[in-house]
This record gives sequence, structure tokens and C-alpha cells, in this order.
Amino acid sequence: MPKQLQDSEYLSLGTWRKNGTIVDTPVWFAPGGDYLYVFSAGDAGKVKRLRNSSRARVAPCTVTGKVLGGWQDATAIVLDDPQEIAAAYQALHARYRWRMVAIDLVSRLAGRFKKRKLIRIALHGGAGTPAA
Repeated sequence: MPKQLQDSEYLSLGTWRKNGTIVDTPVWFAPGGDYLYVFSAGDAGKVKRLRNSSRARVAPCTVTGKVLGGWQDATAIVLDDPQEIAAAYQALHARYRWRMVAIDLVSRLAGRFKKRKLIRIALHGGAGTPAA
């Protein structure tokens, strides 16, 4: 994971609308192996946009979405494999600890936990090639 992302608690995840407009959203993220993982409400716009196109970009940001570093091209997909979903949750819990537990609890109480989606982000190197 690039240093600029390592030092950031939030990630701005940019996804593309069908008309080419980019929508940037601040999210929590956690590294897991060669990927970054993000969670989202299942009916969120970013999930809908990623179902249409896996094209994405990421940059470190504040909780309000103020970008703190350069953008990096990425590919992002909504996960459906139960084992990878479990790995994503494990990475998120390792990074955010009690805050993730609290978010999960509130989500369960509100009946939204089972509707949640996990997203896998693969960062690209220089000219659109996967990062090493």
C-alpha cells in the first residue's frame, strides 16, 4: 500500500457514472494482501456504479472528503465470495477495532447489516498496470 494511503484513516473512492461523471466518496478502508477493502450500504450509489463499471480511483482524504494526496487509478468490484467477504471484514476489524464493532452493532440493530456490500480495490501502477 502506498505510504500516502498508509497514513490516512479515510480513502476517497471515485467511481464513474454512465455519463462519465466521477463521484468521489470518503470511506473507511483496510489493506488485505494485495487489495484494499471497503464496506458500503448495499443500495449506495457507489455499489450501483461499480456494478456497471469496475473503473475507480482512490486518494487519501479527510472524513469530509477533502483529498490529501494524489489520485491513483484502481479497479474495484463488489464481492460475492463468502470467504473473501470474511477476509475483508477481518481486515476492517483489525484496522478499526472497536469502531468497526460499534458500526456493525448499530447496523445490525437497524437491520442493515445483511444488506451491506464489501468492495475489493486493486490499485494500478504507472500506466494502468496492477501495482506490485
